Amino acid sequence: MDKPWLNNYPAGVPANINPEQYPRVIDALDECFQKFADLPAFVYMGKTLTFREVDKLSRDFGAYLHSRGLEPGDRIALMMPNLMQYPIALFGCLRAGLILVNTNPLYTPREMRHQFADSGAKAIIIVENFASNLEQVIGDTQIKTVIVTSIGEMLGFKGWIVNFVVRNIKKMVPKYNLPNTVTFKTALKQGKNFTIKPFQSGPDDTIALQYTGGTTGVSKGAMLSNRNLVANMMQIRAWLSPVLSEGNITALCPLPLYHIFAFTVNCLAFMNCGARNILIVNARDLKALIKDWRKNPPNIVTGLNTLFNALLNHPDFASLDFSSLKATVGGGMAVQRAVAERWQQVTGCGITEGWGLTESSPVLTVNPVGPGARIGTIGMPVPSTDLRVADENGNNLPAGPENVGELQAKGPQIMKGYW
Repeated sequence: MDKPWLNNYPAGVPANINPEQYPRVIDALDECFQKFADLPAFVYMGKTLTFREVDKLSRDFGAYLHSRGLEPGDRIALMMPNLMQYPIALFGCLRAGLILVNTNPLYTPREMRHQFADSGAKAIIIVENFASNLEQVIGDTQIKTVIVTSIGEMLGFKGWIVNFVVRNIKKMVPKYNLPNTVTFKTALKQGKNFTIKPFQSGPDDTIALQYTGGTTGVSKGAMLSNRNLVANMMQIRAWLSPVLSEGNITALCPLPLYHIFAFTVNCLAFMNCGARNILIVNARDLKALIKDWRKNPPNIVTGLNTLFNALLNHPDFASLDFSSLKATVGGGMAVQRAVAERWQQVTGCGITEGWGLTESSPVLTVNPVGPGARIGTIGMPVPSTDLRVADENGNNLPAGPENVGELQAKGPQIMKGYW
């Protein structure tokens, strides 16, 4: 098929990527763990973990999961905000061959029951703030292994203070009764005594069940394979290559890692090019977010239209130093023209708007970074991606605003199917 968009590709962006370069996501990550071993990988509430530390802790966690009798292919739910524990748990699950089930910690017990029962999850890592909800539904699921963590668990003495405030001052942790649970740090400690059992896995193996928003019915689990996520990781890297300087990137991550956008963009693509991800636990706390921005001036920011608008309306935002900001990536919802124009005026950096689906890992199209971006459009297909508009009979429709049909996509990032 014709690909007219290739004529307008930014300089340096290839027409195609090679998803066969890495058979598995963990292979791509292992490369970055070695290449950027002593660089900071994640920063959370002032605590920094290097790539080497994340690598070691994820191995311990993966070994613990195997010691609990979990086998490759078993499903495990991750239910927490942007804590340091998330990437450790994620990479540990991948090392153990488990299938990740990202779960929004704000889900109601009804939503939790559906997702856990549908996925057949056998284990969960959950932040204590929402453990009382798990107590209500765990009897209706296959979950037998429960690892409970806290907001401050990985922060040392500071974490003790954080947890005291969260539990006793802000009263954010309802009482719960879940027998035979272990803490995240206990799991890491016990995991040191075990090793990960070898297992066979390949490009087509499912490594994540990412549940859709359920806008057209019941939420369904999109089966994302190693190939899907490796491809999208490489597509994102290729598209942002003009502004991503390997090993010298600070990325602000206010979007939740359990959402497919930040999961793939921040936790996989940015991680793979040696970025330092600044994790924001609560993006609604704009004062704290701006404080983190001031301490760690980012080169790239990912966000939503609502977040950009809220920041622009905060009295302290305009006083930040934006000289290091090279790219702002907007996704998850349409970026309003007024917000984009004001963001450009205040920060000196345009918003690069992208579009995609949970089912496409998620990125399908992106605007060029810089002056070529057109606000209000979805941009161009990323490398190795074909898009077409088809009529109700599946026939191609020529380009033009007068032709309305179904937008169809093809590429290595498209899911295997629904669970």
